[in-house]
Parts: sequence; structure tokens; C-alpha cells
Amino acid sequence: MTDLIIRALRPEDRPQWAALWRAYLEYYETTVPDAIYDGTYARLLGEDPQDFSALVAEVDGRLVGLTHYLFHRHGWKIENVCYLQDLYAVPDLRGQGIGRALIEAVYAAADANGSPSVYWLTQDFNATARKLYDRVGVLTPFIKYQRP
Repeated sequence: MTDLIIRALRPEDRPQWAALWRAYLEYYETTVPDAIYDGTYARLLGEDPQDFSALVAEVDGRLVGLTHYLFHRHGWKIENVCYLQDLYAVPDLRGQGIGRALIEAVYAAADANGSPSVYWLTQDFNATARKLYDRVGVLTPFIKYQRP
């Protein structure tokens, strides 16, 4: 996709970003209140290094993908690590390199931050995404648990 632009999220992107994030959350059969959209967007645009950052994929002025990522400390490393939390590409353009371009842009942001370790989670049934992840990452043996 030659006209694909990966760039930082901007304040004027709010309506398109919200539509993409809503679609992402719907895929995982969840919703969040409007206050979460407001707070998350403010943090994505904020200056606090502990908050998430966002990149978007744009084609002809239309946002067609997003990723949210976070740098944090790790008990086994001196440098911070990067957690890629959300990754989404619009269904009508999947398979054209949007997801890969967003992941590679997160890799570049992590390298610029001195954080060579980038990781993410996905659900085991997400076969479409896992095809990409198998090409750009390494599957680990970890299993996630959380507090009930």
C-alpha cells in the first residue's frame, strides 16, 4: 500500500480514532463508557511518559488503523519495555500491510526510546491477527491470569 502513512495521533483525529477504537472493542465483545474514551484520548495526547502513546494509519485522509503502546519498567531489565496494547485495521483493508506497518512503527518508537523489548497479547482464537504476529514476532509460552 504505497499511500499508507503511519503517524502520531493528533487532536483533530478524535472522531475517526473513536470509531476505530469502538470497532476494535466490539471485536473483543466489550464496550467502555464515554468517560473512558475521554480519558484515554487525553492520555494518548498527553505528555506523561507513563501514559500510552498512539500511532494511526492514514490513507487519503482516512484513518484506517491504530495502535496504542506503553513504555514501562521491568523487573528483569535495566531499560523499559514496550507493551503494545491495541492494534486494529479496518476490515476492508486487512491483508494490505496496515497491521505490519503499525507494529514496525512501534518497534521503531521502542528503539528510539531505548526499549528493545516489545510485547503484546492476543486471544487464542484471533487466527487472522496471529498469522501476522507469527511473521513479526515470536510466540512465547506464557499464559495470562488475572484477578477474578
